[in-house]
Amino acid sequence: MAAEATLIPRKTSGLKRLFERFPFLPALVILVVLFALNGFYQPRSIGLVGITGLLKTYMPLMLLAVAQTYVVYAGDIDLSVGAIVSLVNVTIIVLMQQWGGEALPVLGAMAVGIGVGLACGIINGIVVAAFRLQAIVATFATSIFFTGLALYVLPVAGAPAPAAFWRTYGGRFAEIPFVFYVVVVLAVLLYLLARTRLATQLLAVGDDAQGAFQSGLPVTAIRMKGYALCGLFAALAAFCVTGDTASGDPLVGGKMTLSAVAAVVLGGSALSGGFGTVVGSVIGALIIGLISSLVYFMGTPSEWQNLVQGLAILLALMAGILVGRRARA
Repeated sequence: MAAEATLIPRKTSGLKRLFERFPFLPALVILVVLFALNGFYQPRSIGLVGITGLLKTYMPLMLLAVAQTYVVYAGDIDLSVGAIVSLVNVTIIVLMQQWGGEALPVLGAMAVGIGVGLACGIINGIVVAAFRLQAIVATFATSIFFTGLALYVLPVAGAPAPAAFWRTYGGRFAEIPFVFYVVVVLAVLLYLLARTRLATQLLAVGDDAQGAFQSGLPVTAIRMKGYALCGLFAALAAFCVTGDTASGDPLVGGKMTLSAVAAVVLGGSALSGGFGTVVGSVIGALIIGLISSLVYFMGTPSEWQNLVQGLAILLALMAGILVGRRARA
Protein backbone atom coordinates (compact mmCIF):
# COMPACT_ATOMS: atom_id res chain seq x y z
CA MET A 1 0.00 0.00 0.00
CA ALA A 2 2.82 2.33 0.80
CA ALA A 3 4.35 1.68 -2.60
CA GLU A 4 1.02 2.43 -4.30
CA ALA A 5 0.66 5.65 -2.32
CA THR A 6 4.01 6.86 -3.57
CA LEU A 7 3.32 5.83 -7.15
CA ILE A 8 0.08 7.77 -7.52
CA PRO A 9 1.55 11.22 -6.76
CA ARG A 10 4.40 10.53 -9.18
CA LYS A 11 1.97 9.77 -11.99
CA THR A 12 -0.09 12.82 -11.17
CA SER A 13 2.91 15.11 -11.01
CA GLY A 14 4.21 13.60 -14.23
CA LEU A 15 0.91 14.29 -15.98
CA LYS A 16 0.89 17.80 -14.60
CA ARG A 17 4.40 18.44 -15.91
CA LEU A 18 3.37 17.04 -19.28
CA PHE A 19 0.44 19.46 -19.57
CA GLU A 20 2.56 22.36 -18.34
CA ARG A 21 5.11 21.63 -21.06
CA PHE A 22 2.54 20.85 -23.76
CA PRO A 23 -0.64 22.79 -22.87
CA PHE A 24 -2.06 22.06 -26.32
CA LEU A 25 -2.50 18.32 -25.68
CA PRO A 26 -6.29 18.53 -25.05
CA ALA A 27 -6.65 20.53 -28.27
CA LEU A 28 -4.55 17.98 -30.13
CA VAL A 29 -6.88 15.20 -29.01
CA ILE A 30 -9.91 17.22 -30.15
CA LEU A 31 -8.19 17.86 -33.48
CA VAL A 32 -7.58 14.14 -34.07
CA VAL A 33 -11.21 13.30 -33.22
CA LEU A 34 -12.52 16.00 -35.57
CA PHE A 35 -10.18 14.85 -38.32
CA ALA A 36 -11.51 11.31 -37.96
CA LEU A 37 -15.13 12.51 -37.99
CA ASN A 38 -14.48 14.56 -41.13
CA GLY A 39 -12.99 11.48 -42.77
CA PHE A 40 -16.01 9.41 -41.74
CA TYR A 41 -18.55 11.79 -43.27
CA GLN A 42 -16.42 12.79 -46.27
CA PRO A 43 -13.46 10.45 -46.99
CA ARG A 44 -12.01 12.88 -49.52
CA SER A 45 -11.52 15.48 -46.80
CA ILE A 46 -8.59 13.54 -45.33
CA GLY A 47 -6.86 13.20 -48.68
CA LEU A 48 -4.24 15.53 -50.11
CA VAL A 49 -6.81 17.69 -51.88
CA GLY A 50 -8.97 18.03 -48.77
CA ILE A 51 -6.07 18.87 -46.46
CA THR A 52 -4.72 21.36 -49.00
CA GLY A 53 -8.09 23.08 -49.17
CA LEU A 54 -8.33 23.20 -45.38
CA LEU A 55 -4.89 24.79 -45.05
CA LYS A 56 -5.51 27.29 -47.85
CA THR A 57 -8.78 28.44 -46.32
CA TYR A 58 -7.69 28.55 -42.69
CA MET A 59 -4.05 29.60 -43.02
CA PRO A 60 -5.07 33.23 -42.41
CA LEU A 61 -6.81 32.23 -39.17
CA MET A 62 -3.78 30.17 -38.13
CA LEU A 63 -1.50 33.17 -38.62
CA LEU A 64 -3.93 35.50 -36.89
CA ALA A 65 -4.16 33.12 -33.93
CA VAL A 66 -0.36 33.17 -33.71
CA ALA A 67 -0.47 36.97 -33.83
CA GLN A 68 -2.97 37.10 -30.98
CA THR A 69 -0.97 34.61 -28.91
CA TYR A 70 2.09 36.82 -28.58
CA VAL A 71 -0.11 39.59 -27.18
CA VAL A 72 -1.98 37.21 -24.88
CA TYR A 73 1.36 35.94 -23.55
CA ALA A 74 1.78 39.29 -21.80
CA GLY A 75 -1.79 39.35 -20.49
CA ASP A 76 -2.98 41.76 -23.20
CA ILE A 77 -5.44 41.33 -26.06
CA ASP A 78 -5.76 42.83 -29.54
CA LEU A 79 -9.24 43.36 -30.95
CA SER A 80 -7.83 45.15 -34.00
CA VAL A 81 -6.10 42.19 -35.68
CA GLY A 82 -8.98 41.66 -38.10
CA ALA A 83 -8.96 45.34 -39.03
CA ILE A 84 -5.19 45.15 -39.63
CA VAL A 85 -5.81 42.22 -41.99
CA SER A 86 -8.37 44.30 -43.90
CA LEU A 87 -6.07 47.33 -44.09
CA VAL A 88 -3.10 45.33 -45.36
CA ASN A 89 -5.33 43.48 -47.81
CA VAL A 90 -6.65 46.61 -49.51
CA THR A 91 -3.27 48.34 -49.36
CA ILE A 92 -1.44 45.63 -51.28
CA ILE A 93 -4.33 45.22 -53.73
CA VAL A 94 -4.34 48.93 -54.60
CA LEU A 95 -0.54 49.07 -54.87
CA MET A 96 -0.40 45.98 -57.09
CA GLN A 97 -3.04 47.48 -59.36
CA GLN A 98 -1.08 50.73 -59.61
CA TRP A 99 2.38 49.21 -59.91
CA GLY A 100 1.48 46.20 -62.02
CA GLY A 101 1.24 42.48 -61.43
CA GLU A 102 4.82 41.52 -62.22
CA ALA A 103 7.09 39.89 -59.64
CA LEU A 104 8.98 42.98 -58.43
CA PRO A 105 5.92 45.24 -58.01
CA VAL A 106 4.10 42.45 -56.18
CA LEU A 107 7.04 41.94 -53.82
CA GLY A 108 7.25 45.70 -53.31
CA ALA A 109 3.55 45.86 -52.42
CA MET A 110 4.01 42.99 -49.97
CA ALA A 111 6.93 44.82 -48.34
CA VAL A 112 4.69 47.86 -47.88
CA GLY A 113 2.03 45.56 -46.43
CA ILE A 114 4.52 44.25 -43.87
CA GLY A 115 5.33 47.84 -42.96
CA VAL A 116 1.63 48.67 -42.55
CA GLY A 117 1.12 45.68 -40.27
CA LEU A 118 4.12 46.59 -38.14
CA ALA A 119 3.00 50.22 -37.94
CA CYS A 120 -0.46 49.18 -36.75
CA GLY A 121 1.09 46.90 -34.15
CA ILE A 122 3.39 49.64 -32.90
CA ILE A 123 0.47 52.05 -32.65
CA ASN A 124 -1.40 49.52 -30.52
CA GLY A 125 1.70 49.00 -28.39
CA ILE A 126 2.10 52.71 -27.77
CA VAL A 127 -1.56 53.20 -26.90
CA VAL A 128 -1.76 50.17 -24.59
CA ALA A 129 1.71 49.81 -23.10
CA ALA A 130 3.10 53.35 -23.15
CA PHE A 131 -0.15 55.25 -22.44
CA ARG A 132 -1.39 52.43 -20.17
CA LEU A 133 -4.92 52.29 -21.54
CA GLN A 134 -7.05 49.18 -21.14
CA ALA A 135 -6.08 46.84 -23.97
CA ILE A 136 -9.60 45.67 -24.77
CA VAL A 137 -10.92 49.24 -25.04
CA ALA A 138 -7.89 50.75 -26.77
CA THR A 139 -7.58 48.07 -29.44
CA PHE A 140 -11.34 48.20 -30.06
CA ALA A 141 -10.89 51.91 -30.78
CA THR A 142 -7.89 51.33 -33.04
CA SER A 143 -9.83 48.62 -34.89
CA ILE A 144 -12.41 51.25 -35.84
CA PHE A 145 -9.60 53.58 -36.92
CA PHE A 146 -7.87 50.92 -39.03
CA THR A 147 -11.19 49.91 -40.60
CA GLY A 148 -11.80 53.55 -41.50
CA LEU A 149 -8.39 53.70 -43.18
CA ALA A 150 -9.16 50.51 -45.10
CA LEU A 151 -12.45 51.97 -46.35
CA TYR A 152 -10.59 55.14 -47.38
CA VAL A 153 -8.00 53.13 -49.34
CA LEU A 154 -10.65 50.93 -51.02
CA PRO A 155 -14.25 52.05 -50.42
CA VAL A 156 -15.85 49.17 -52.34
CA ALA A 157 -14.97 45.49 -52.15
CA GLY A 158 -14.14 43.45 -55.23
CA ALA A 159 -10.90 44.90 -56.62
CA PRO A 160 -9.11 41.88 -58.17
CA ALA A 161 -5.63 40.71 -57.24
CA PRO A 162 -3.11 40.05 -60.02
CA ALA A 163 -3.46 36.53 -61.40
CA ALA A 164 0.16 35.75 -60.60
CA PHE A 165 -0.49 36.38 -56.91
CA TRP A 166 -3.48 34.13 -56.31
CA ARG A 167 -2.27 31.48 -58.76
CA THR A 168 0.94 31.24 -56.75
CA TYR A 169 -0.92 30.84 -53.47
CA GLY A 170 -3.25 28.23 -54.92
CA GLY A 171 -0.68 26.58 -57.16
CA ARG A 172 2.01 23.94 -56.91
CA PHE A 173 5.80 23.87 -57.01
CA ALA A 174 7.55 20.58 -57.74
CA GLU A 175 4.08 18.95 -57.53
CA ILE A 176 3.73 20.14 -53.91
CA PRO A 177 0.94 22.63 -53.08
CA PHE A 178 2.36 26.06 -52.32
CA VAL A 179 0.46 26.22 -49.04
CA PHE A 180 2.63 23.39 -47.66
CA TYR A 181 5.70 25.58 -48.22
CA VAL A 182 3.91 28.28 -46.24
CA VAL A 183 3.37 25.79 -43.41
CA VAL A 184 7.08 24.90 -43.39
CA VAL A 185 8.12 28.55 -43.34
CA LEU A 186 5.66 29.23 -40.51
CA ALA A 187 7.00 26.29 -38.51
CA VAL A 188 10.60 27.49 -38.92
CA LEU A 189 9.64 31.05 -38.01
CA LEU A 190 7.80 29.95 -34.88
CA TYR A 191 10.73 27.72 -33.88
CA LEU A 192 13.17 30.60 -34.22
CA LEU A 193 10.92 32.96 -32.28
CA ALA A 194 10.51 30.36 -29.53
CA ARG A 195 14.27 30.34 -29.05
CA THR A 196 14.47 34.10 -28.60
CA ARG A 197 14.23 35.86 -25.26
CA LEU A 198 11.15 37.80 -26.35
CA ALA A 199 8.74 34.87 -25.99
CA THR A 200 10.06 34.11 -22.49
CA GLN A 201 9.91 37.77 -21.53
CA LEU A 202 6.32 38.11 -22.75
CA LEU A 203 5.31 35.09 -20.67
CA ALA A 204 7.14 36.51 -17.65
CA VAL A 205 5.28 39.82 -17.98
CA GLY A 206 1.97 38.01 -18.31
CA ASP A 207 2.67 35.84 -15.30
CA ASP A 208 3.66 38.72 -13.01
CA ALA A 209 4.15 42.17 -14.54
CA GLN A 210 5.18 43.75 -11.24
CA GLY A 211 7.67 41.00 -10.51
CA ALA A 212 9.08 41.24 -14.04
CA PHE A 213 9.54 45.00 -13.61
CA GLN A 214 11.25 44.58 -10.25
CA SER A 215 13.60 42.01 -11.77
CA GLY A 216 14.77 44.59 -14.28
CA LEU A 217 12.77 43.67 -17.37
CA PRO A 218 11.60 46.62 -19.54
CA VAL A 219 7.92 45.71 -19.29
CA THR A 220 6.62 48.53 -21.50
CA ALA A 221 9.10 47.79 -24.30
CA ILE A 222 8.35 44.05 -24.10
CA ARG A 223 4.60 44.61 -24.41
CA MET A 224 5.17 46.95 -27.36
CA LYS A 225 7.29 44.30 -29.07
CA GLY A 226 4.46 41.81 -28.55
CA TYR A 227 2.02 44.12 -30.31
CA ALA A 228 4.53 44.77 -33.11
CA LEU A 229 4.91 41.01 -33.61
CA CYS A 230 1.13 40.72 -33.63
CA GLY A 231 0.93 43.31 -36.41
CA LEU A 232 3.58 41.45 -38.42
CA PHE A 233 1.70 38.15 -38.32
CA ALA A 234 -1.57 39.95 -39.08
CA ALA A 235 0.07 41.27 -42.25
CA LEU A 236 1.15 37.73 -43.19
CA ALA A 237 -2.43 36.60 -42.59
CA ALA A 238 -3.60 39.34 -44.97
CA PHE A 239 -1.33 37.97 -47.70
CA CYS A 240 -2.99 34.57 -47.36
CA VAL A 241 -6.46 36.11 -47.34
CA THR A 242 -5.61 37.96 -50.54
CA GLY A 243 -4.26 34.79 -52.14
CA ASP A 244 -7.35 32.82 -51.13
CA THR A 245 -10.01 35.40 -52.11
CA ALA A 246 -8.06 36.94 -55.04
CA SER A 247 -9.59 40.32 -54.25
CA GLY A 248 -9.57 43.30 -51.92
CA ASP A 249 -12.22 43.86 -49.27
CA PRO A 250 -11.99 46.60 -46.59
CA LEU A 251 -14.07 44.46 -44.21
CA VAL A 252 -12.61 41.02 -44.94
CA GLY A 253 -10.93 40.60 -41.56
CA GLY A 254 -13.78 41.80 -39.36
CA LYS A 255 -15.13 38.35 -38.50
CA MET A 256 -11.70 36.85 -37.93
CA THR A 257 -10.82 38.68 -34.72
CA LEU A 258 -12.97 36.72 -32.28
CA SER A 259 -12.24 33.47 -34.12
CA ALA A 260 -8.55 34.11 -33.50
CA VAL A 261 -9.21 34.69 -29.80
CA ALA A 262 -11.23 31.46 -29.67
CA ALA A 263 -8.37 29.59 -31.37
CA VAL A 264 -5.92 30.88 -28.77
CA VAL A 265 -8.12 29.67 -25.91
CA LEU A 266 -8.77 26.35 -27.66
CA GLY A 267 -5.01 25.90 -27.92
CA GLY A 268 -4.58 26.09 -24.16
CA SER A 269 -3.35 29.64 -23.69
CA ALA A 270 -4.61 31.65 -20.73
CA LEU A 271 -6.12 35.03 -21.60
CA SER A 272 -4.82 36.26 -18.25
CA GLY A 273 -1.29 35.78 -19.62
CA GLY A 274 1.80 33.87 -18.59
CA PHE A 275 0.77 30.49 -19.99
CA GLY A 276 0.32 29.12 -23.49
CA THR A 277 1.93 28.16 -26.77
CA VAL A 278 1.68 29.25 -30.40
CA VAL A 279 1.51 25.61 -31.50
CA GLY A 280 -1.71 25.28 -29.53
CA SER A 281 -3.14 28.37 -31.23
CA VAL A 282 -2.42 26.89 -34.65
CA ILE A 283 -4.16 23.68 -33.57
CA GLY A 284 -7.07 25.75 -32.26
CA ALA A 285 -7.46 27.45 -35.64
CA LEU A 286 -7.49 24.06 -37.37
CA ILE A 287 -10.14 22.85 -34.89
CA ILE A 288 -12.39 25.75 -35.89
CA GLY A 289 -11.80 24.90 -39.55
CA LEU A 290 -12.57 21.22 -39.04
CA ILE A 291 -15.73 22.03 -37.09
CA SER A 292 -16.93 24.22 -39.95
CA SER A 293 -16.27 21.52 -42.53
CA LEU A 294 -17.83 18.81 -40.34
CA VAL A 295 -21.04 20.80 -39.94
CA TYR A 296 -21.21 21.06 -43.73
CA PHE A 297 -20.34 17.40 -44.40
CA MET A 298 -23.04 16.27 -41.95
CA GLY A 299 -25.63 17.92 -44.17
CA THR A 300 -26.73 20.47 -41.60
CA PRO A 301 -29.38 22.83 -43.07
CA SER A 302 -27.92 26.22 -43.94
CA GLU A 303 -30.14 28.06 -41.46
CA TRP A 304 -28.78 25.89 -38.63
CA GLN A 305 -25.10 25.83 -39.60
CA ASN A 306 -24.01 28.90 -37.61
CA LEU A 307 -25.87 27.69 -34.53
CA VAL A 308 -24.42 24.19 -34.69
CA GLN A 309 -20.93 25.49 -35.46
CA GLY A 310 -21.02 27.91 -32.52
CA LEU A 311 -22.29 25.21 -30.16
CA ALA A 312 -19.57 22.79 -31.31
CA ILE A 313 -16.84 25.39 -30.77
CA LEU A 314 -18.26 26.15 -27.32
CA LEU A 315 -18.23 22.46 -26.40
CA ALA A 316 -14.67 22.09 -27.67
CA LEU A 317 -13.63 25.11 -25.60
CA MET A 318 -15.26 23.68 -22.47
CA ALA A 319 -13.74 20.24 -22.98
CA GLY A 320 -10.24 21.57 -23.58
CA ILE A 321 -10.33 23.96 -20.64
CA LEU A 322 -11.76 21.41 -18.20
CA VAL A 323 -9.32 18.67 -19.19
CA GLY A 324 -6.34 21.00 -19.04
CA ARG A 325 -7.44 22.48 -15.70
CA ARG A 326 -7.92 19.04 -14.14
CA ALA A 327 -4.54 17.86 -15.43
CA ARG A 328 -2.77 20.90 -13.97
CA ALA A 329 -4.60 20.72 -10.61
